[in-house]
Amino acid sequence: MKKLIGLLFFLCLSTFVLAQDNKKIREHIQKNEKQIIEEYIEFLSIPNVSTDRENIQKNADFIQKMMEKRNIKSQILKGNTPDINPVIYGEIISPNAKRTIGFYAHYDGQPVNPKQWFPGLEPFNPLLITAPLENGGTIIGPYRKGDGVQRDWRITGRGSADDKAGVMAIINAVEVLQKTAYTFSANIKFLFEGEEEIGSIHLDEIFTKNKNILQADCWIIIDGPRHVTGKKTISFGVRGDVNISLTVYGPKRPLHSGNYGNWAPNPALMLTHLLAGMKDENGKVLIPGFYDDVIPLTETEKKAISFIPSTESILKNELGIHTPEGNGEKAFSELLMIPTLTITGIQSANVGKLKANIIPSKAEASLDLRLVLGNDAEKQVQKVLDYIKNKGYFVIEREPTHQERLQYPKIITVGKEKGYNAQRTQMDLPIAKTIIKTLQATTTDSLVLIPSSGGSLPLYMFEQILKTKVITIPIVNYDNNQHAENENVSIQYLMEGIESVSALMMIQ
Repeated sequence: MKKLIGLLFFLCLSTFVLAQDNKKIREHIQKNEKQIIEEYIEFLSIPNVSTDRENIQKNADFIQKMMEKRNIKSQILKGNTPDINPVIYGEIISPNAKRTIGFYAHYDGQPVNPKQWFPGLEPFNPLLITAPLENGGTIIGPYRKGDGVQRDWRITGRGSADDKAGVMAIINAVEVLQKTAYTFSANIKFLFEGEEEIGSIHLDEIFTKNKNILQADCWIIIDGPRHVTGKKTISFGVRGDVNISLTVYGPKRPLHSGNYGNWAPNPALMLTHLLAGMKDENGKVLIPGFYDDVIPLTETEKKAISFIPSTESILKNELGIHTPEGNGEKAFSELLMIPTLTITGIQSANVGKLKANIIPSKAEASLDLRLVLGNDAEKQVQKVLDYIKNKGYFVIEREPTHQERLQYPKIITVGKEKGYNAQRTQMDLPIAKTIIKTLQATTTDSLVLIPSSGGSLPLYMFEQILKTKVITIPIVNYDNNQHAENENVSIQYLMEGIESVSALMMIQ
């Protein structure tokens, strides 16, 4: 009985201490909100498209200056390939630390087409808005130094949510703890990557070459959106990802549709027939073996999914969807645990004002395959290729020659990008339970615990190369338009993200 009473007293005391620490953190963030936003606006003003090497370097320089300001020792990690986008490492080493926690975020962003952004918005000219403009929000204008802001406003710009918000949350969390006189009891490591949006193509060699300094008990990934309900979220895994491009060929030049219709093969029709056969009308992938490798969820993971709040009605109303794929037979959260095949783009000749009465010479499509635990990226691609071959296509990885056009009735060029596999951490591990307890202390709402999120990150590398566990804490609003035009981040969520990361850095 005495032991039980002692345990209960310890739990109550630790919960009280966490609550008091979080209160100090919250108050400090509120007092320094203007400075945080000023710095963030400056950060967002630097273009960060992954392939823009000059500006990517400016982003890396800015991050290192932010780290230097907080007395975080930093360096650029090198791999075997020269002149890659900088990977920035930093650390805070604490005497007698019994645990090491790493924090990762990426600072590069997706390509932008300024013409697709809402009139008045620019990708790298951050503005304040009241709400998403497509949902009736209005533009407030640029932030002026010293101005006050409302927490329900948003900041626009590429990278504002994905994933400069993660970088800012991590770096500002350090400052919060420093200014509130917290003494770090665990070693803290930092990793900021500049190639995530192009598949983290050099991260494996960075990990391999710097294995020793990157060792940690756990790496926490700050990336992605919180649950649709707005509740704080922990994701214990991510899907893998691999992309395929397809080009189907018809005549060597476009032909008059009246003179050659019913005779010349139409690649647009051929491609749409091929793609339509890959999935049934309910969205199930019909490619043989597509679901065969999936590792089933554990009972703990199934239970966690059953507690995830339903979002279908919210999303249907917001997105104007009557019936989702599968006729709603599986919950949204369940569908995240299943591999996908998505047509992300398709084109052939012109439409609209530029349409012409022709039979096009080729048709192209892009496919995105999201993988779950058990799937192998190369094997999943091969299943798609085998399906295409069984449909009578001659498959090549270049443009066909004239002789091949005469020899084969159906020709397709396939382009394959380097993909990566899914990752999932067990939810009942001691470190996972500690992270759950720590984040729960920052909110009165129940947490949303997701076995695996829908998005993709190359987190398998942390397990395979560094031999460490990895858990994701998403912090931004779900309707942030990441990867698309009008990307934005909620100021409230950004500040709460700093609070969450600050608490996680206090794990002992």
